[in-house]
Amino acid sequence: MLSDLTTVNLGELASFEMGQSPDSLFVTDTGHGIPFLQGSAEFGAATPQHSFYCTKPKKLCEINDVLISVRAPVGTLNKADRVYCIGRGLAAIRFKKGTLPKFGWHLLNYWASELRKVAQGSTFEAIGKTELANSPVIYLPESEQKLIAEILDTIDEAIAHTSSIIAKLKQIKAGLLHDLLTRGLDENGELRDAIAHPEQFKDSPLGKIPKDWEVFTIDNISIYVGSGVTPTGGSDVYQTEGVLFIRSQNVTFDGLLLDDVVYIDHRTHKKMKRSEIFEHDILLNITGASIGRCYPVPEGLGLANVNQHVCAIRLPNPNKEDAIFLSLVLASYIGQSQIAKLNAGGNREGLNYQQIRSFLIPFPSFNERAYIAKILNTHDIRTRTEQTYLEKLKLQKKGLMHDLLTGKIRVGAYCNTPLQISE
Repeated sequence: MLSDLTTVNLGELASFEMGQSPDSLFVTDTGHGIPFLQGSAEFGAATPQHSFYCTKPKKLCEINDVLISVRAPVGTLNKADRVYCIGRGLAAIRFKKGTLPKFGWHLLNYWASELRKVAQGSTFEAIGKTELANSPVIYLPESEQKLIAEILDTIDEAIAHTSSIIAKLKQIKAGLLHDLLTRGLDENGELRDAIAHPEQFKDSPLGKIPKDWEVFTIDNISIYVGSGVTPTGGSDVYQTEGVLFIRSQNVTFDGLLLDDVVYIDHRTHKKMKRSEIFEHDILLNITGASIGRCYPVPEGLGLANVNQHVCAIRLPNPNKEDAIFLSLVLASYIGQSQIAKLNAGGNREGLNYQQIRSFLIPFPSFNERAYIAKILNTHDIRTRTEQTYLEKLKLQKKGLMHDLLTGKIRVGAYCNTPLQISE
């Protein structure tokens, strides 16, 4: 009989079904047989998204089992929402009587990091049944398990809801961006209608655009297009303070990610003075997997420079509205399709300055550019607000999991008042 709160091996709370790959002759994508999962590549946000089926499975999981990846990346989890044939990259964890499946799911999510440490100590990053069974976890009474599961399920629901809102906002922006960059806004701030008023549009190299718009190249509207270099000495010369040094991983469509930013000293920056960046420059990734990601330099960034993978585009009269507008065009299908076309058939993803200067940009009046930028910036602020809230929820969940799934704080401490989801 287990005590009120104790540390036990996972094998005392659950049994394990280790996956085994079926003969490929019995694997099909025609929909016949039992859904087949080879590994964590088919995992979704919470439940699997299978593509294949097996007519003669060797190993099966059951509904409510926890599926765990036992090969790299070890410890990735999903819930079995149906019976699956599981391949050798997975194992099914089935909790015994006395451990609620919902509680077990959260327990494994917290303790999976320990399994990853075990796997990383092996020659081939993987774990077996022995490592699973010997993994230490805590045991709590069922009444407490139920309450913990309810608390963590509540915050999971809030996370899922907020994630859904963010996804919808991004879909709305994509449609809004397309309309604004092809139809524009009339004097009343309404989208022009090409069907009802075809006389308000004209043909252009970018297709139909409002008749009072122009199409310019970046070369026509900019005074500088260029990037920096990697300082002599490479990463060895990076500092923890000094001049901000922007690399491609820092540039995203949603903003500049500065949580892993590096710095260079003022002496190095002085040698690279030509590639110094300023407020309202537009940063564009020009090489590698992140090619095409772009974002304007925000106000208040301070002294900064870029490496050779990030290009800066500078306008003759830099301002927030034009920086946002040009960045939106580059991020839209108009800019991204030109990037894709220039890279088609190439062995190495990359853009040179001549290609960047040749990009075609739809160009309305300043007032219309500013209005378009304002509409989309307002939309982005809403999205960023939701993303900030999502990060707060994730941090709150992390803290709750640590407190409740280690026994540091007993669940009764959270149950005197309703759970408050932080805003």
